Amino acid sequence: MPKKRRVPSPYTGVVALVVGVASFGLAGVLGFSIASAGADMQVAGQPVGLDVEAAHIQQAKSQAAAYMFTGQASEAQGEEGLAEPVSIESAAPRDISAGIEAIEAQEEADRVAAEEQARATELLRIANAQKARAAQEEQSASEPVTATPMSELEPVDWSVGRDAFIAEWTERIDAYLAGTNLAGYGRTFATAAWDNSIDPRWSPAISNTESSNGKQCFLPFNAWGWGDHGWTNWEDAIVEHVSGLSAGYGYSLTLANAYKYCPPNYERWYYHTLGQMALI
Repeated sequence: MPKKRRVPSPYTGVVALVVGVASFGLAGVLGFSIASAGADMQVAGQPVGLDVEAAHIQQAKSQAAAYMFTGQASEAQGEEGLAEPVSIESAAPRDISAGIEAIEAQEEADRVAAEEQARATELLRIANAQKARAAQEEQSASEPVTATPMSELEPVDWSVGRDAFIAEWTERIDAYLAGTNLAGYGRTFATAAWDNSIDPRWSPAISNTESSNGKQCFLPFNAWGWGDHGWTNWEDAIVEHVSGLSAGYGYSLTLANAYKYCPPNYERWYYHTLGQMALI
């Protein structure tokens, strides 16, 4: 609240004037009294000399006091007139329950939508993997009878869903890679296999055929003898190799894929890799 400005009383000047006149009169009387040798006379019962001036001074003081009292009263009334009434408006409590319910309903709707989207993605991944496996089985059926068919391997169950798939194959691949340079990366292999719809045993098995599971890499972190470049860590290397298998070779190992991957001795490469897959 801004500070009130005090307005000077109109009677202040009057009081000062009265006091000044009284002082001047007193000085004159004192001078006159000294000149007349301090005579103290009474004429017709009236006071003269110092008594007369003292009476005048007393009267002036009384008038000044009256003016001051009147001025203070008026000033007080003026200040009261300037004062503004202060009212405190208490805010009524707001009912926010409806807003909270709306937020909770939206959050629940978002959660359900996210779950439905995740399930739709999962079903699509399962369908793609089953389609890729069927195509590979058809291809294997046309290969020479001397090749051990992939059908002898335990089939991968994609119908269990993402979480169960990754959990199962993480454990199995970790057990297979225990004690090697790739130990502990089972989850990376399993997740990449799910995301790319390929047999989760394929990439780990190739790493054994090409480098004894990362022991003898021809380029940094390249355990698969694949391409012409290395990596800076196993995570990126695994993800890129699994993705490359899916894009360039298909679902899993076949004799034709062995020939494409390692032309010089593809049959030996095929059987060795197939044997490693059977261990996972």
